[in-house]
Amino acid sequence: MVSEAVWATAAARRLRLPRNRVAFAIAVIGYGILFFQPFVLLLGDWWNNPEAGSGLLLAPVALWLAWRSRNATPAIPFPRFGSAVLVGAVLLRYLSGLGAELFTMRLSMLVAAAGLILYFAGIRRLLSWWLPATLLVLSIPLPAVVIGSIALPLQFQASRMGAFLLELRNIPVRLDGNLILLPGHRLFVTEACSGLRSLTALLSLGVLAGGLWLRSPWSRALLVAASIPVAVVLNGIRVFLTGFLVYFVGPEFGDGFMHVTEGWLVFAVAFGLLGGLAWLLGILERRLGQKGSAA
Repeated sequence: MVSEAVWATAAARRLRLPRNRVAFAIAVIGYGILFFQPFVLLLGDWWNNPEAGSGLLLAPVALWLAWRSRNATPAIPFPRFGSAVLVGAVLLRYLSGLGAELFTMRLSMLVAAAGLILYFAGIRRLLSWWLPATLLVLSIPLPAVVIGSIALPLQFQASRMGAFLLELRNIPVRLDGNLILLPGHRLFVTEACSGLRSLTALLSLGVLAGGLWLRSPWSRALLVAASIPVAVVLNGIRVFLTGFLVYFVGPEFGDGFMHVTEGWLVFAVAFGLLGGLAWLLGILERRLGQKGSAA
């Protein structure tokens, strides 16, 4: 009787497997047809928009992380919940298409992907992929209205900080909004110099480093939160260095290759600071874990 039950179970699995594969193939083809246009537009933004260029790195990393951990949790399909999420994603896709709203259209791509995972692999598999999912969300460019509302305060903050540091060096400076006036020179802190690009990159780096190197939620949250002041402060220092070099060396440091080089150097420093903080938090986690096990 036992052998007959085992044989029947194996036969049922063999019968179900082709249907699951056919259903999965149909779902993937339908997903590709439905979201082909939003995906092409998203690729164009990643390639042509400097503010969204991090998606060219974040998306492949996210897919690789998901593939690497594909067998970390068992697949327990949740077809009802998955179907509901898929229906909601399709509705969101068409409504955002009618309104020409790119952000929600692209977000519907991720919601539909989550629905497919729920349908074929279950909620545990979806939760185990929280890090790739977060990176994919961060790879979607924010709406222009949101970018403008964030970039302008960052411009003013960087201008104030740069002017303050210049005054500490006894450099005569006058601040007019995001315009820094030096003797014989004018520095205009544009949206590209607001630090939004480095802030987005450091937030993504904090999420990635926290997910890979840290274990506790509090240390991951602390690392991601620390990326915000690091980006803001170092961008202010970048504005100060630009004004300092323009005043003492020459105006060529205010734009062009030298200006871009300054930005990369400051970002490298920010990268090192965030990596050092992740290393320290990892040490703290291990020490607290050892104390907990000893107690």
